[in-house]
Amino acid sequence: MAINLQKGQGVSLRKESGYDLSRLTIGLGWDIAPSSPAYDLDAVAFLLDANGKVRNLGKTGANGRPTLEGGDVVFYNSLIHPSGKVRLSGDNQSGSSAGDDAEQIEVDLDTLPDSYQQILFVVAIYKGHERGQSFAGVRRAYIRALDGKGQEICRYDIGSDPTNRACAMTFATVKRGANGWHFNAIGDFHDTDRFIDLLKHYLPY
Repeated sequence: MAINLQKGQGVSLRKESGYDLSRLTIGLGWDIAPSSPAYDLDAVAFLLDANGKVRNLGKTGANGRPTLEGGDVVFYNSLIHPSGKVRLSGDNQSGSSAGDDAEQIEVDLDTLPDSYQQILFVVAIYKGHERGQSFAGVRRAYIRALDGKGQEICRYDIGSDPTNRACAMTFATVKRGANGWHFNAIGDFHDTDRFIDLLKHYLPY
């Protein structure tokens, strides 16, 4: 039976638990209040090293700045990590439907390079400030972890809050440990609507 987590709680992802942990699927979903216009929530994964930092910021653009494409951030412009071990399903702009996840991030835990010790999952409302949108208009949001056979291991549900004006959230993390991986529900909200602002906290400089 899947474990329902509260903010700050975690669960150990041990192979002896009976789950197929060769691959982990992180499913994210949300429902928008019927009276609200369409929302575009973006799921993003930061791959962190042993120091909790994102080392590879991807290709350099014409302006000399990193584009994040092909780096250690998996997002709508870079759906597959260079290792091939972390993959984002795509950019869903309509939320969940018929009980399905709006977006999924697959992680090959068994073969993910040892240099990556943690994966942080964040969600941001695209152009939330410009469009006057926030989590106040999100009726329900959740993140869940499924094993390689699609069996749900745990989930973390965020209830609706009509006063919540945040536009981004650090949802959860999966961290490598001596006894295997550990999933932890975070649930911290942020005012910004740009995941890049959250990324700044994990840069090596």
